[in-house]
Amino acid sequence: MPTGNLPLPSTEARRFDLPDAEVRLWPQALSPDEADGWFSALRTGIDWQQEEILIFGERRRVPRLVAWYGDPGATYTYSGTTHEPSPWTPELQAIRAGVEALSGYRYNSVLLNLYRDGRDGMGWHADDEPELGLDPVIASVSLGATRRFCLRHRRHKDRKLDLLLPHGSLLCMGGTTQHHWVHALPKTRLPVGERINLTFRLLLSRQVRGMPAATRNKDHW
Repeated sequence: MPTGNLPLPSTEARRFDLPDAEVRLWPQALSPDEADGWFSALRTGIDWQQEEILIFGERRRVPRLVAWYGDPGATYTYSGTTHEPSPWTPELQAIRAGVEALSGYRYNSVLLNLYRDGRDGMGWHADDEPELGLDPVIASVSLGATRRFCLRHRRHKDRKLDLLLPHGSLLCMGGTTQHHWVHALPKTRLPVGERINLTFRLLLSRQVRGMPAATRNKDHW
């Protein structure tokens, strides 16, 4: 199992020229061996759950397994469900430290998704809940099978970006991305293995939710 802080073998990020967005991708934020180790540790060490959400008055199972970890009090509500955080595991704390060092932001919580095969996916959405504040920064680590990640502008729907997120990569969405873009992880009929995705974020107290991300990400819970 990997130990210590998340190693960062590649500090070179690809920046995408997107209007109304700040999107960076580190294709090799982790070495293959480290990514393999973290995947194995999280696959067996996380308390994975299958949730239900309410869609048009009907309860439906979410097509993936999820888990929510974070600092005490990092309560998060999305898709009509409120989540109380489980305490950080040593593995998650180590990954968080590396992600913070590479992205330049701090995070107090992480949403984990386990996509078991191509039948699991995530529909179009933005991470724009009030708890995330005005311009949230979302840092997304991918482990396991490579999957297609899609971005689409809310108003100009012909403006799109499709990315392949490989094993050990880090994607960071900041600025006004969540205001103007939605994103998805489409289902696929192709044979694909399991994928674990960790999306680190900073949940804010009510008094600091209106602050810009560059300010609040440094000092505030």
